[in-house]
Amino acid sequence: MGRYASAFGPDRPEATYVAHAFPERLCDTGEATLNYAVAGAADKPALLLVPGQTESWWGYERALPLLAEHFQAFAVDLRGQGRSTRTPGRYTLDNMGNDLVRFIDAAIGRPAIVSGLSSGGVLSAWLSAYARPGQIRGACYEDPPLFSSELDTSCGPSIHQAIGPIFALWNKYLGDQWSIGDWEGMVAAAPREVPARFQPLLQMLLAPEPPQNLREYDPEWGRAFATGTVAASCDHERMLSSVKVPVLLTHHFRVVDAASGSLMGALADVQAARVRELVAAAGQKLDYRSFPTMGHSMHGQDPKLFCETLVDWAGSL
Repeated sequence: MGRYASAFGPDRPEATYVAHAFPERLCDTGEATLNYAVAGAADKPALLLVPGQTESWWGYERALPLLAEHFQAFAVDLRGQGRSTRTPGRYTLDNMGNDLVRFIDAAIGRPAIVSGLSSGGVLSAWLSAYARPGQIRGACYEDPPLFSSELDTSCGPSIHQAIGPIFALWNKYLGDQWSIGDWEGMVAAAPREVPARFQPLLQMLLAPEPPQNLREYDPEWGRAFATGTVAASCDHERMLSSVKVPVLLTHHFRVVDAASGSLMGALADVQAARVRELVAAAGQKLDYRSFPTMGHSMHGQDPKLFCETLVDWAGSL
């Protein structure tokens, strides 16, 4: 066992969390209690912000003051992240999507635009297909790993050709609910256990101490993605064929290695094209915006551009 075994999580708040500029609230959805923050007045359009994997609600903290000029923004911690409930064995897109359906009813109480990054972008797609009628006005997918986060995908690189090996590394050495906590062992093993294509990225992630975002993350999430259980009941092609609202798709940095088919980035061009094709076939308008030099999180790297892009698109709804 590592020295961080069982060190972090909602039952160890003093070791896990730090203060933020926005007050935090709780919403009980039944199985999970979701932590969230709100910015903006209730007379503005509602906006639900869904963070990516290893990102708590405060990943949006720099963007919230800008967004609050145009929306009442609700930034939420998904189950297994931030201060929200850990749910061992229950990390699936369908469970997390239904958490958000209940959250919209209980905390927002009116139709909302939803914007999610990365895995949160996949959940934004889930809501655009499967939310209750009238709950969602439009959905922004911010650099989502559609198809590329599936184990057996119908289009382009799979999770094992993308970031899956890093998720598997986190879970192997940190354990479900940080039950192993061998941070030093993970740092030592990473150069031999992670494919060479990820070594430059990995070096930025392997700090001497666990960074704040990973302290707030249940590494069982990584296992759910690496093994495919997260999407076992939620085929991406079927989901995108069921979209019922207008979509904004932002597509950031991506490179596919011609020899191996491996993907650096969240979404290959062939996968973005398939998303556009399926949403159009479902009868919905999709606004595609390519930012090939942008890092994975536009709202983190360039909050002003993220806000401008979202506001411009939302004005067309």
